Amino acid sequence: MRQVTSEIHIRTERQGLFEVTHEVLGWVEGHGISEGLLTIFCRHTSASLLVQENAAPEVRADIQDFFARIAPEDPTAYAHDDEGPDDMPAHLRSALTQVQLSIPLIGGSLALGTWQGIYLFEHRRRPQDRTLALHIMGQ
Repeated sequence: MRQVTSEIHIRTERQGLFEVTHEVLGWVEGHGISEGLLTIFCRHTSASLLVQENAAPEVRADIQDFFARIAPEDPTAYAHDDEGPDDMPAHLRSALTQVQLSIPLIGGSLALGTWQGIYLFEHRRRPQDRTLALHIMGQ
C-alpha cells in the first residue's frame, strides 16, 4: 500500500465552474498507483468541489444560476460582508456543496462516468488563487 499527498494550485478569474479533471488526472498518473482511492480537498471557505457533467455547458450555467437564486448577492440580507457583497453568498454556496471528494482509481484511471468531470466551483467574483490538497492511497 502506497500513499502520496500533494497540492495543486488553480487560478480562477471569476465566479463559475472550472474543470480541473485534467490537472488532477495528470497528478494521479504521475504516481504509478493503479488501484486505490483519491481524495481531493478544497482548502477554502468560499469555493467548493463538484463532480458534474462536462459535455453540455448549459448544465454549468444552470447550476450557477440556481446558486445565484438561492444565495443571492444582496447586501441587505447578510451581516457578514468583510470582503464585499459576494463574501457571505460565497460562504453559503460553499456550505451547500462540498469541499471534499473521494474518487476510486480503477485500472489507473479515475472511476468517473462518461460525462463526469471534476470542477472547482468558484463562488467569488474577483480572481483567486485556490489550493486543492490531493491524497491517493493504493497500489
